[in-house]
Formats: sequence, structure tokens, C-alpha cells
Amino acid sequence: MPVVEVPFLVEPNYDGWRLDRYLQQKLSRLSRARIQRLIRERLRCDARDLKPASAVRAGLRFVLIKDVDEEPEPAGRDDLEVLLDDPHLIVVHKPSGLAVHPSARYYRHTVTQWLSDHARAADGTKPDLAHRLDRETSGVLLCGRGVEACRRLKAAFARREVAKSYLALVVGRPPQEGWFSIDSPLRLTEHVKVVMEVHPDGMTASTEVRVLQHGHFRRDGVGCALLECRPRTGRQHQIRVHLASLGFPIVGDKIYGCPLEQFVRFCDGGQTDADRLQLRMSRHALHAHTLEFPHPATGVRTRVEAPLSPDLTDWIAAEVQWDAVVS
Repeated sequence: MPVVEVPFLVEPNYDGWRLDRYLQQKLSRLSRARIQRLIRERLRCDARDLKPASAVRAGLRFVLIKDVDEEPEPAGRDDLEVLLDDPHLIVVHKPSGLAVHPSARYYRHTVTQWLSDHARAADGTKPDLAHRLDRETSGVLLCGRGVEACRRLKAAFARREVAKSYLALVVGRPPQEGWFSIDSPLRLTEHVKVVMEVHPDGMTASTEVRVLQHGHFRRDGVGCALLECRPRTGRQHQIRVHLASLGFPIVGDKIYGCPLEQFVRFCDGGQTDADRLQLRMSRHALHAHTLEFPHPATGVRTRVEAPLSPDLTDWIAAEVQWDAVVS
């Protein structure tokens, strides 16, 4: 059976942690017992022997050995649309289903692998990601060419000099007209480390939203809406959590659009027909529509747009009836 090596480099903030606790933080959907078994059977470290209780140090490198014959191969992984390309950056339209970074589940089929295979500079330098998108989110993804360009782009994100706009199809009909703001602090839940929640002790988070269209699902008449969302902060899953907190979950959202036990079943490969029916769509209907940023070489404001992905437009055309627009 073919295998790949999934590399890990311990970050300074994990210095001194137990190895099994460190990996549980990185592979949060796996049980601690499963992680301890992986450490005993599937971990290789050239520097020293490692056990579940071993203390890790910043800079320690090791790999997990992973079987890859069952790794899903997303459609469109070899034909990413390039939206903008110059000596300092490349912007691509990421399809839904394509992971950005390697992970325990996705290693060969990722945006970083595509960049390595298809977008190297003449001197062989591979572009580097300036930000990220969730695997199921489609749309604009910005990458820097060279260390300095990528550093400047990442700094622009950190200084909130990048304007982002997303399109989201939600269940329900938000009544507001014009722009409205969702200002709710967010934090990771205590029990499932990939899930965020609104909580007064969380980090500040703000999203501007407006309704573009109201409609209903043809199947059952339940109301829906197409929204434009502009995150003012960059918290994990921010738009998804904020919309769900108001009672308007994104269609197909397996974490925030259904009970948590359904998400667990999905992760374990046990999703039921009833689960799929409730979600309506196999992916979450969130799309990174536009990105406006200072060019890393000239500082000129640069805007890139990715139209809704065909899988979204086709599904919406078949499943949604929009309200008549009154002039």
C-alpha cells in the first residue's frame, strides 16, 4: 500500500507539551487513544525516540506515516483557474473540495501541491499562500511569489488592509435591508477544537452583511437568501458562526448548520441519508467573491474577483426559486 510522510515542525508555543497532547491539538478529530496508537506505530523521528508522554521541544521535526490509496481526488485539482499572475503574486480560483494545506487526510491533492507542480517561477521558486480558505469554500486565493512579496501580503492581512467579500446562501430570510453588522466575540469550544462558538470571553469578531436576494427552496418552500458578507476581522469560521448564531446557517454547513452529532458522523464516514437531506447540499455554500489588497511591489490597490463556482450556480438554478424583484 503506498504511503506518504506527513511532516510536523513543533512551534514555539507548544514547547514542553506532551507529544500526544500536541498531536491531539493538531488532529483534533482523532481520539487520544487513536493518537497514542499512531505515535507508537506510525511516527518516525530521526532526532530521538518519541513516546506518547514525551515532551516536545520547539523546532523538533517528525513525520507520521500515512496510507494514501483512499485519499479523495477532488475534481478540478489540475486545472485551477488563474485570475492574476505577475512576478510578485499569483491569484487562483480555488474550487470547493480542494484542501489548501496538507493534513492528516489530504496530502497529495492540495493547493500547495498544485502551486509546486504548475506555478513555479523561472528560478524554481514556489509561490506561498498569503492566507487560507476552508476546504469546502471556493473562490479567490492569494499567493505571494518570493519571501518578501509573501511577507508583505501576510502583513497586509494582519494590519487589516485587505478587503474581503464573500457570497453565502443561507437558510432563512434575514429581514434587514441594506448593510447590518454582526459583532459577536468568538472562541474555540472546549470540547471539539475545530468548532467555534459565540462567547463573551472570545476574541472580537465583526462581519458586515447585506441581503442580495430572497427566495425559497423548490423542494419544501423553506425560505432562503443570498448574502454578501464582509468580515472586518479574520477569525476561524467567522462568517459561518456569525450567520448561524442569528439563525441563518449556510446551506450545507456540516458544523454550524446541523447538530454536532451529525458532524461527528460525517467525520467518521457515517453520514446518513437523513443527514444529507437536512444539509441540502454536499458542500457549504460559501464563496470568496472578491479580494482587494495593496500590491506587494507597488502598493497600488488591486482587486480580484471570482464569479460563483459552477457547482453553486447549477445547484441554485435547480433548487432555489428567487422572489420577483419589484422595481
